[in-house]
Amino acid sequence: MSSAEPNTETETFNPWTVVNLVFGHLSDHGLHPVLGEAGDPAVPAAALLRAFGIEPGRNDETVASPNVQDTLSEIRQRMLGEPKE
Repeated sequence: MSSAEPNTETETFNPWTVVNLVFGHLSDHGLHPVLGEAGDPAVPAAALLRAFGIEPGRNDETVASPNVQDTLSEIRQRMLGEPKE
């Protein structure tokens, strides 16, 4: 699809994937993001997706999914020294 063609299909993306990506990026740059203390991060992640013209969706990879939990466990271990679960 070229940039001149309009997008006729609704694109969707999981907001928690955005949260995971940003959390990892910030951690990799020496920052210490904390999940939950400032509210649900999926809400602003969904707003960011909408600002890019992408509809939040794809519930196949939620925060409760094993893949996301494994990644969060790895981040906690790296940043906080917590043992892997």
